[in-house]
Amino acid sequence: MTTTAFIGLGNMGAGMAANLAKAGRDVLAFDLSEAALDRARAAECRVANSASEAAGQADVVITMLPAGAHVRKVWIESIIPHAPAGALLIDCSTIDVESARAVCAAAETAGLASADAPVSGGIMAAEAGTLAFMVGCADDRFETVEAVLKPMARAVIHAGAAGAGQAAKICNNMLLGISMLGVCESFALAEKLGLDPVRFFDIASKSSGQCWSLTSYSPWPGPVPSAPSNRGYEGGFLTSLMSKDLKLAQEAAAKAGAATPMGAQAQALYALFEAQGYGQKDFSAVLQLMRGRLADL
Repeated sequence: MTTTAFIGLGNMGAGMAANLAKAGRDVLAFDLSEAALDRARAAECRVANSASEAAGQADVVITMLPAGAHVRKVWIESIIPHAPAGALLIDCSTIDVESARAVCAAAETAGLASADAPVSGGIMAAEAGTLAFMVGCADDRFETVEAVLKPMARAVIHAGAAGAGQAAKICNNMLLGISMLGVCESFALAEKLGLDPVRFFDIASKSSGQCWSLTSYSPWPGPVPSAPSNRGYEGGFLTSLMSKDLKLAQEAAAKAGAATPMGAQAQALYALFEAQGYGQKDFSAVLQLMRGRLADL
């Protein structure tokens, strides 16, 4: 049986590793947190004592880490020197494009296969196995990568060569962050103008303002029962993560010489919201900032 090492069992990685195990995969998990390792055991994953130990026993290694610096360190120091020849390394973290390309190049030079495959969907999708993966890898490797990721996914999409997955992720999340702000501003204005917000939802969801941020993830409680707005904005996609992704987008835009004024404004607003102490709330909670109702959070 193929052994999959899963390194990084945080909010996203825990559910992802659990779904691999649920699908019958042999999962060898590692995280610096003992509590995370206990959760992995409960999900029927085996536990390793270190990242290098996990990588050394695996045919596939998946990482889900906080930032590019962590991915570079773990891949270069713990995974690439210890992974068996021909092993497939997949990074599912959301990091900068440059780091994704660098670690993939280092893996390929060492005779290992590699891919970057960041995800969209948030914590609930990670737990439900319904993430969307954006994959950067060689064309002839995508089918293999897709098969590895399938137990965790509702969609696995080939974005292009190494680094393309990260490029797609930051562009997608910049679009999401911007659109959510527009939806929140519209709800806030509708309320100020005396329009019932639920009635506004009914109208906008059937009109030209319709978008995913409105009809699938409504920031106003009520119209979309599954949205975090109905759970006090708990769970979902954390404001701190949206702020991080928008910062990555701005850094990439600066390096590429691209003008992203709306992205810059969105990044500033989410960073402000996070700085006010709401980084652990779902990013749609920014509605309460627009309404001047932060005390309700």
